[in-house]
Amino acid sequence: GCFEDFDSLHFETCYYQGIEFCIDNELICFDPGVQGEHKIKRGFCPIETYSAHWIKDERFREAIDDFLLREQAHVKNYNDDRKALLPFKKEITAKLYER
Repeated sequence: GCFEDFDSLHFETCYYQGIEFCIDNELICFDPGVQGEHKIKRGFCPIETYSAHWIKDERFREAIDDFLLREQAHVKNYNDDRKALLPFKKEITAKLYER
């Protein structure tokens, strides 16, 4: 927080400086982190992320597994919907997701 309002301060400090660093150092990738619809209009593409966890309690592990399976479809649909909001031509967006 700060006492004055500065337009785009969050993006300047968290993203634009990182992007500039990548350009200056010839890095080919900048990861802005997950979540945040506000990133879409600035051209940050939604991507899936992964993590691995070990849950000792079998009942808890099964409940989490069940949730994650159901969540997976939701996340895919959500990301597909967000891709349509990117500020690029459709041909460009399609190329970004070719793999």
